[in-house]
Amino acid sequence: MNKLGIFVAAVVVALGGFWITQDNSATPSDQPNAAVAAGALASVIVPDQLSDNAAIGKRAFEANCAACHAVNAAGQDGVAPPLIHKIYEPSHHGDESFQRAVALGVRSHHWPFGDMPAVDGVGRADVTYIIAYIRELQRANGIQ
Repeated sequence: MNKLGIFVAAVVVALGGFWITQDNSATPSDQPNAAVAAGALASVIVPDQLSDNAAIGKRAFEANCAACHAVNAAGQDGVAPPLIHKIYEPSHHGDESFQRAVALGVRSHHWPFGDMPAVDGVGRADVTYIIAYIRELQRANGIQ
């Protein structure tokens, strides 16, 4: 590779790293109902009300996902990414991506947290409710 090619590759990598590390949620931190926990990677506006399915999903998320992805899917510094982030918008990571991640695990590809293992004991129906919760959080935070 010539010097120009190396330079272009370095710029692409640098810009990609900058883009990924930015808090791209549409939530201003001064919003009164934005929740930012210590070590969280995103501020998250929580809707005043969740649908019945999302409420079930919230309980399932808290029991099976929050230990890594943190409360309200805000992510945890050094542990797991925020799911309330434009990377996980439905047009980029569709619902089946979440199903496969839970069932099969995921090789690290957007974030520097390492691979996500499969989550034992969480079935497709559970993940469907969890997805409803995540999608409602995303919509409340301007991620469509």
